[in-house]
Amino acid sequence: MPHTSQMNAEMRNCISNCLDCHAICNETITHCLMAGGQHASAAHQKILADCAQACMTSADFMLRMSDYHTQYCGICADVCRACADDCERLGQGDETMRKCAELCRRCEQSCREMAHAMA
Repeated sequence: MPHTSQMNAEMRNCISNCLDCHAICNETITHCLMAGGQHASAAHQKILADCAQACMTSADFMLRMSDYHTQYCGICADVCRACADDCERLGQGDETMRKCAELCRRCEQSCREMAHAMA
């Protein structure tokens, strides 16, 4: 399993994207609960929480330079994609939902690159 012993700019960027995504997903949870309706559905709340947790876990693994960070980044990318899709589906004209989808897509891209760069 490939591993790097030094944190490079790509990894630092990915960590930053993960932390940003974690924050917006948690913010969006509250926003959606207040909005009610489909926004407060169990399925939507679950994907937002899953995404927030996946992002934090991936960031933690990269910060520790874990040998397993590439696998976690791959999973995080998949969860971020699902979360962005759901936010876009529900968020027509909603700035918080748009921002959540945008940051999820950014995190998805950098995590996917991180997963493939070390594979």
